Amino acid sequence: MADPTRRNHSSASPFEPVYGYSRAVRVGSRIDVAGCAPIEPDGSSTPGDAGDQAARCIAIIGEALAALGGSFADVVRTRMYITDAADADLVGRAHGAVFGDVRPASTMLVMPALIRPEWKVEIEAEAIIGKTA
Repeated sequence: MADPTRRNHSSASPFEPVYGYSRAVRVGSRIDVAGCAPIEPDGSSTPGDAGDQAARCIAIIGEALAALGGSFADVVRTRMYITDAADADLVGRAHGAVFGDVRPASTMLVMPALIRPEWKVEIEAEAIIGKTA
């Protein structure tokens, strides 16, 4: 039996319907946001360096959280996937610009490639909505 509290949210990603996933899923007070790549609303890739691309990924995360009743302040974990270790500082600074006060648990991994060759970063997030201790 399906959980009646489950809500799915979709974005402009052309991969969601083909690959069979949602941008984000909320069950109860938990929101999981799938890996967000630097995709513009028209489906094109975000231009610029890894920091610009990371900022776009984080904006997509924020849109998904808001659609499901959450915010950046609710984020408890992020994972950043980068294709070049030299981009760690650019991506980390973009992450810190949004999450510097929230300070979720976070991991950054260097991957050999992402789905599109122009993508330098992909970011995912987990959030728990509710009262803080």
